[in-house]
Amino acid sequence: MTEQEAHQQLEALRDELNEYNYQYHVLDNPTVSDAEYDQKMKQLTSIEAEYPSLITADSPSQRVGGEPLDAFEKVAHRVPMLSLGNAFNEEDLRDFDRRVREGLATENVTYVCELKIDGLAISLRYQDGLFVQGATRGDGTTGEDITSNLKTIRSIPLRIKDASSIEVRGEAYMPQQSFLSMNEAREANQEEPFANPRNAAAGSLRQLDPKIAAKRNLDIFLYAVGEWESGSLETHSDRLEYLQQLGFKTNPEWRKCQGIDEVIQYVEAWVEKRANLSYDIDGIVIKVNNLEAQEQLGFTAKSPRWAIAYKFPAEEAVTKLIDIELSVGRTGVVTPTAILEPVKVAGTTVQRASLHNEDLIQEKDIRIGDTVVIKKAGDIIPEVVRVVEDMRTDEQKPFTMPDICPSCGDEVVRLEEEVALRCINPNCPAQLQEGLIHFVSRLAMNIDGLGEKVIEQLFQASYIHTIADLYRLERDELLKLERMGEKSVQNLLTAIEQSKENSLERLLFGLGIRFVGSKAARTLAEHFETMDHLEKATFEDLVAVDEIGDKMADSIVTYFADEKVTQLIRELKELGLNMSYKGAKASDAPSDSVFSGKTVVLTGKLEIFSRQEAKQRIEALGGNVTGSVSKKTDLLIAGEDAGSKMDKAKKLEIEIWDEAKLQEVLGEEA
Repeated sequence: MTEQEAHQQLEALRDELNEYNYQYHVLDNPTVSDAEYDQKMKQLTSIEAEYPSLITADSPSQRVGGEPLDAFEKVAHRVPMLSLGNAFNEEDLRDFDRRVREGLATENVTYVCELKIDGLAISLRYQDGLFVQGATRGDGTTGEDITSNLKTIRSIPLRIKDASSIEVRGEAYMPQQSFLSMNEAREANQEEPFANPRNAAAGSLRQLDPKIAAKRNLDIFLYAVGEWESGSLETHSDRLEYLQQLGFKTNPEWRKCQGIDEVIQYVEAWVEKRANLSYDIDGIVIKVNNLEAQEQLGFTAKSPRWAIAYKFPAEEAVTKLIDIELSVGRTGVVTPTAILEPVKVAGTTVQRASLHNEDLIQEKDIRIGDTVVIKKAGDIIPEVVRVVEDMRTDEQKPFTMPDICPSCGDEVVRLEEEVALRCINPNCPAQLQEGLIHFVSRLAMNIDGLGEKVIEQLFQASYIHTIADLYRLERDELLKLERMGEKSVQNLLTAIEQSKENSLERLLFGLGIRFVGSKAARTLAEHFETMDHLEKATFEDLVAVDEIGDKMADSIVTYFADEKVTQLIRELKELGLNMSYKGAKASDAPSDSVFSGKTVVLTGKLEIFSRQEAKQRIEALGGNVTGSVSKKTDLLIAGEDAGSKMDKAKKLEIEIWDEAKLQEVLGEEA
């Protein structure tokens, strides 16, 4: 075959395969069998392998994922990707409509309602019809270049059906079936499952290796135009139809509504129907349809005045409570959990729900066999809301918390001023196992490969009983365990060895001293500098440290007075664990930092930073991050869905920043 013939064949194959992709992934109407598609793809890649100079950016072969990146490049959005204001009830929607009508001086407004996809907002840029760049929303002004990962989403056209230069916007998401399949695979590999499809989609698109994203079966809906050099349509609905004509996948459930009453009817219908979708939605987006009217209404500093997002109330479901199971945590607290008939809530199947403690069970009169209403708090954690008393018969059994620990059989007690029952046996197997899980966790020693299931395996095999035993694990022992191959064993042993170098605060937090959280552990490590100094500290030494109160000081003194603890610390030293603080000190923080000496509270969903990253960066600049708003709070940083903390901060007239402002200030400080 000559190069000219190869070029002609490749053009024909690309056109065919791109059309098949469009019909399958956008129109959901496959026109060829998988075998025929695979045969043509094999033919394409074979010719491209022989003539690599003929590979083009829009070739279907480019969707498999390229080489891993070292880091994501920053992308400045030429037109900002602003967030939307929120509405939570009919009154909020009517207020929005009133503002729109007053702003336009008219009584007749046409709106477009669209499903609010629960995923990751992204932008796609096309130059002369060719996909050239994809980016995350980021802070709305600057995002990250994730072009290689977005190319793996087969519903994104690599070339559109018009030689346009256009930037379009949408929501990348993970379908529910993809989410379930991926989590099953992760659990089989003893990896932590993703909490929900939204986190899974965001995590997939922020992988530095595009081949990982390619395996995640993501999808996308496009819903807006950011920048369009030659566009001249008059309404948002015209734009949605035009996007579909160009080859983009748009959500088919959007509707034009004449006035706010029709909008409310649409919203109410989808509150009921959302459970039937194959993807997650968390609300409805309402936009003024006329583009000239949008321009007239304009923007606030954060959001457009012509659009609003209605947020669904937490979804509830009715199911049967089959049993109540007890578990023992690392501090000995005995926690009841409801075992339920499987029911779908907020996009996932729920079989367990929190019951918190004995007082709550009695207060709600929850009995085994009851029909109950459950919901996901924040659409994440399932909990029992109430009993459906009308469906109660004589078959339900009242539940009483036991007098003995379900793990070790020792007596359980209720300590003064506590609602929880607690096992105080220090050798309780459940507590020992949970303590080991805590020790290796992300905020403690952060040992990759030592997840909950691996710890359980090691514990049941009697390979580990104490923290020190983790550092005595041997290759031959580990190879005997199920699903432990040569490579995974080597990686695990390397991770355990590397953890010996962690700074003191991680070890302190990992030890699980009562009342000592990750923040207090850092405070103690920074102040006392070494484990030896902390072990010798008196009650008076401890309470003299800022933020260390009487209860915590007493707990620390009691902990280090225990001979078993002294022996454990001695063993860990002999095994080579670092016993000194390696982090920056508050005294090293720049005194002229905007955060210096300020008390800061983080609330709501953060998208640019993880909560832990934001906390660490603020503290490195001399700030003090706390969990609750009070008169002593200087600054509240609010992400999406900020709730009561935001309300309290407003009442106390505390300064409030959004995440974009935080990013801007951290950039300036850097």
